[in-house]
Amino acid sequence: MRGKANRYFLLYKPYGVHCRFSAVAGGQNTPTLQSLYNFPKDVYSLGRLDADSEGLLLLTNDSSLNYRLLNPHFAHRRTYWVQVEGVPDAKALRQLYEGVTITVNHKPYHTQPAVEVALLQETPVLPVRYPPVRYRANIPTAWLQLTLTEGKNRQVRSMAAAVGYPVLRLVRIAIEQLRLGTLQPGQVKEISENTVYRALFNRPPFKK
Repeated sequence: MRGKANRYFLLYKPYGVHCRFSAVAGGQNTPTLQSLYNFPKDVYSLGRLDADSEGLLLLTNDSSLNYRLLNPHFAHRRTYWVQVEGVPDAKALRQLYEGVTITVNHKPYHTQPAVEVALLQETPVLPVRYPPVRYRANIPTAWLQLTLTEGKNRQVRSMAAAVGYPVLRLVRIAIEQLRLGTLQPGQVKEISENTVYRALFNRPPFKK
């Protein structure tokens, strides 16, 4: 008798949605993942995005994938578009690339070197955010493309703040070769097991 088939979903998590299925304590009208789509009951999110962050989430009932994707030993790449207040100079970009000291669980933590830190020359094409980002007219903004191999709580925001450039908008656009693509906020796309494993590990699914 065969077990239940694994299922895999890509979601563009909108701004303001909590990365959980159960209701938020004290937040009667706070949207959660379950409010976006009728996911199967055994599906859960691999990794998280803060409520004030947006972008790509992978959801599945494949329990073995949780270890292989989230264990820091495997160093899977996560790529973000990050809008910051101000325009980072070469020194700040180098600090982000080499690693900076942030606070994790109330303790100092020095981040691992980034795979990529790039100052984008053009504003990336993204859906309009609701509510929109609040700008200060006398302060310019810039967009970075940042690829990391770790995902501590609020790490990208903490790293940017550590070098003096607060984050205004944060969108995860890729997990390894799984990409946000043309998904719009709140949209869900179911993909095959083979697609997931090829994109994450460049190989077919592991034998069970």
